[in-house]
Amino acid sequence: MIGYDGHAGFQGPIWATKDLGLLEKNGLIGDLILIPGSARGMAALISGSVPFIQGSAIAPLAAFLRGGDVAVIAAALNKFPFSVVVRKELKSPADLIGKKFGILNFGGSNDLAVSLALKEWNIPRSAVTILVSGGVAERLAALTSGVIDATVLSPPETVAAAHAGLRILANLSDLNASFPQTLIMVRRSFMTSKRDTVKRFVRAYSEGIYVFKTQREKAIKVYADRLKQKDLNVLDETYSYYGPKFSFPPRIDRGGLNNALDVVRQTSDLKGDANLTQFVDESVIDELEREEFYKKVADRRGTK
Repeated sequence: MIGYDGHAGFQGPIWATKDLGLLEKNGLIGDLILIPGSARGMAALISGSVPFIQGSAIAPLAAFLRGGDVAVIAAALNKFPFSVVVRKELKSPADLIGKKFGILNFGGSNDLAVSLALKEWNIPRSAVTILVSGGVAERLAALTSGVIDATVLSPPETVAAAHAGLRILANLSDLNASFPQTLIMVRRSFMTSKRDTVKRFVRAYSEGIYVFKTQREKAIKVYADRLKQKDLNVLDETYSYYGPKFSFPPRIDRGGLNNALDVVRQTSDLKGDANLTQFVDESVIDELEREEFYKKVADRRGTK
């Protein structure tokens, strides 16, 4: 069983890994299970209910720093998958000063993305009123009705927002700051006892990422099935946003981990140094690179 945490476009690689038969190709039989909420996902992983889980960095980092048996082994997306969406009369970041900015919750990737964007725009966080405003549908409704002035959304919701007359002020994936949004986590004990299984999974996942980056039609078909979306324009825009941003090989951005660590420290009682070398285990990716697996995938796919 492989857990994942939502239905946004950045779930593409794990969907492709399953739907394109790449698990079976690598000798694994697996099913995906939706586990909404990062706390639930970590509980499922650490308890052994699922051996692999895809999610963002904050919850597993917090679990690791509390002594949890968790390690990150791959990363498909090391950038924020959000855009700042605002009422149409707001035309520049400076127009956000004094306005209401709706986010999903404090201490999550929404919150961090907003904080780092404001920092790059030289806008003090205190100059903006940041409010917990619910999920995507609730925030989009609040923005449309004028209850809030800005929020962060991901494709395909950004397409719906643009069609509703709202303005896409900025793509946060263009920020200098990085963030590990889409990671694969395992228990370190599982990594030790089932290393061959982990290696087979990383092979499958890596090829899923490469297909997603390079084979638009296959990726869009995966999106159409998983997002239950028939509008080809929405699917095309969603792919155009995410496709180029996925990482191949799927290595973890250390700067992004440090950004996530800052959030964990601000929102919990966890202090002191963190040995991230114990949290990140890229030994399987290193092994696959020595075997020229990534080169072979690119060469094989490039000739088709």
